Amino acid sequence: MRKTMVMVAGLLIMASWTVAAQEKANPDKGEPKAKSGHETMAKGGGGSADAAKIARAMSAAPPSISKNATIMEMTADGQMKQLRAGTNGWMCMTEANGTPMCLDKEWQSWADGWINKKDPQVKNVGLAYMLKGDKGASNTDPYADKPTSDNKWVVSGPHVMVVLPDPAQLDALPTDPQNGGPWVMWKGTKYAHIMMPTAPMPQPAAVKSSATKPPEKK
Repeated sequence: MRKTMVMVAGLLIMASWTVAAQEKANPDKGEPKAKSGHETMAKGGGGSADAAKIARAMSAAPPSISKNATIMEMTADGQMKQLRAGTNGWMCMTEANGTPMCLDKEWQSWADGWINKKDPQVKNVGLAYMLKGDKGASNTDPYADKPTSDNKWVVSGPHVMVVLPDPAQLDALPTDPQNGGPWVMWKGTKYAHIMMPTAPMPQPAAVKSSATKPPEKK
């Protein structure tokens, strides 16, 4: 327990560094189409058709990481397409829905396990950046693709994710996204990881039950 709390304290310090390094990154809602360091660096990564995709993927992490990362795109059919080779071991990518993220080597191994529904091969502490937030995920079902009345759907703003070799080390940490600090997603599964918000969490939206019927007209 004590080791876990010391680890969390260290992660909180790392989160504060991330906030300072992300160049005041904001969620996509209301985001102006302003020039950025990511857009400037993306120009050298491919033709004009891919430049916007590369800039989008790079926006998930601080430029010090994304500028030398491999850039990938997940296509509509779930295949991965490389847009630019990298040199620092990081991979920045966009999901089919446009959500960008940047993963270190441990997180890339974790993602391979999750995608293929097998045990993740995580050997050390791993970091991933999602400084543009996400479009939502269930906090109980790693494979849910839409909210229901009971799957605890969570939409996150800018955040950093941490994965550990042993998910059981996260058992003492909270799972409430609104607790004001780090929380655990998918606790009790082999895909459990720490979510570390770098901005206030969006307020959860009410989810209508599919079993609820509208009142009958008289």
